[in-house]
Amino acid sequence: MSAAGSPRAPRPLPQWRRFRFPQSLYKYAAFLGSIWFVWWALDVLNIDLERLPGIFGRLGDVLATRYWPPDIAHIRQPEFIRSVVDTFQMSYVATVVGLLIAVPLAWFASYNMTPSRLLYPVARFVVMSARSVHEMIWTIVIVAIVGFGMLPGALAMMLFCIGFAGKLMAEAIESIRKGPVEAIRATGAGHLQVFVFAVLPQVRVAWAGIAIYTWDVVFRASTVVGFFGAGGMGHYLRESVQKVESRQVSAIILTIVVIVIVAELFSAWARARIAKAVA
Repeated sequence: MSAAGSPRAPRPLPQWRRFRFPQSLYKYAAFLGSIWFVWWALDVLNIDLERLPGIFGRLGDVLATRYWPPDIAHIRQPEFIRSVVDTFQMSYVATVVGLLIAVPLAWFASYNMTPSRLLYPVARFVVMSARSVHEMIWTIVIVAIVGFGMLPGALAMMLFCIGFAGKLMAEAIESIRKGPVEAIRATGAGHLQVFVFAVLPQVRVAWAGIAIYTWDVVFRASTVVGFFGAGGMGHYLRESVQKVESRQVSAIILTIVVIVIVAELFSAWARARIAKAVA
């Protein structure tokens, strides 16, 4: 109602209209610039597009002559089955330890809830450093330091988990509502009490999904880090590749694909159950 008591006139609905100059010029210039950049990149990278039409036929011939049928007997060996179990264990340990470290780092690295402005840049730097280096590179570096085995794989996956989960968890904290936080602070609560009673209730569903998804990603990476000396299924994959045992390679790759699909289905089911339980 207005001051005079008469009802306000409804606002006119926005109407669609064409881009006019110079907005249309900017639009088409951006489109043409993108097309030109793709053409320039293909020319600089010397990508021969004429070879693409026959790539699927050649791929089918290679798979049929060299990688088929898979050597199922190789993946039924007790040693290989034990390596699958080791891969599960490595991914689980790396995820649990990484999440335990990522939770306080995410708290410190959130600009709206960090307990100290001195901790904020340090936590951000740790999360960004762990995330900026690929897990395979971490594996190569740690193998060079501590030697071959499951330890470098677990450490590399833990660093990846810290960077991956720490960033997502910090972003979840930065998107919370300020009302509950201000209410808890008004009671005289400290930083830890505010985090426990005002922040965690708002991010617990998102964090539960992030934790499950992090394990899913870590497990996928754990299946191949052994190729660089970290044990697990990747160790057998490297041996088969070096021996040019193509049918063993195809059997191991099929095993990895099946296990990753099962892990994906399990993680989706776990995310749904946890989100329903804590909602």
